[in-house]
Amino acid sequence: MQFVNPIRDVKTIQAMKEELRKHSVRDLLLFVLGINTGISLLDLLNLTVQDVWDGQNAKPFLYLKDERTGEEKAYYLNSKVKEILIEYLSNMDWKSEDYLFKSKKDCRPITRQQAYRIINHSAREVGISEKIGTHTLRKTFGYHAYYRGVAISILKSILHHHSTAETLKYLGIDKAEKRTVKVDVNL
Repeated sequence: MQFVNPIRDVKTIQAMKEELRKHSVRDLLLFVLGINTGISLLDLLNLTVQDVWDGQNAKPFLYLKDERTGEEKAYYLNSKVKEILIEYLSNMDWKSEDYLFKSKKDCRPITRQQAYRIINHSAREVGISEKIGTHTLRKTFGYHAYYRGVAISILKSILHHHSTAETLKYLGIDKAEKRTVKVDVNL
C-alpha cells in the first residue's frame, strides 16, 4: 500500500469540492462525508440511505457498528454534510435500503477502485501533485480536526489506532511541533 497525504490547504479542499460537483453530487458527497467524519472507505461505501436519512431530513448522527469490538460508534453529520445530503437525496426517488453511493451501472455500491479513481482524478484536476488516495479522506479529517483542537486521544479512537504516535504519523504531524491551543471557556 502506498503512503498518501491529507489535503492540508482549505482552499484546495474547496477546489476539490467544486471539481467533484462538476462530475456528480454523489462523488461530492463521498468526499464531503469522508473529510467531515473520518469514516473508513469500506464503511462509507456500505452506507445505505436509511443510515443518514430519516425520510425527510438528514440525521444528526450516523451510527456504525465496529466489527472488531461490536461497539456502536456515533459520527456527527455537520451542516456541510447535511447540505450535500439534502441536495443529493432530493434529486431522485430513493428507497431506504438503497446504497448511498450506488453505482450508475447497478444497485450495488461503487467499488473501492472507482472511489480511488474519483478522488485521484479530481485531485489531479485541481493541481494536487502529492500522493492522493482514498485514505486521504480520513487523513484530511484527522489533520484538520487536530489543528482545530480535537484531542489526539479522540482522533486515535475515531481512527481505530493503538497509540497516539501511530495517529500522529498517520496524519503526517511532527510530534515535536509546537502548536498553540486556545482554551476559551468564556464563562
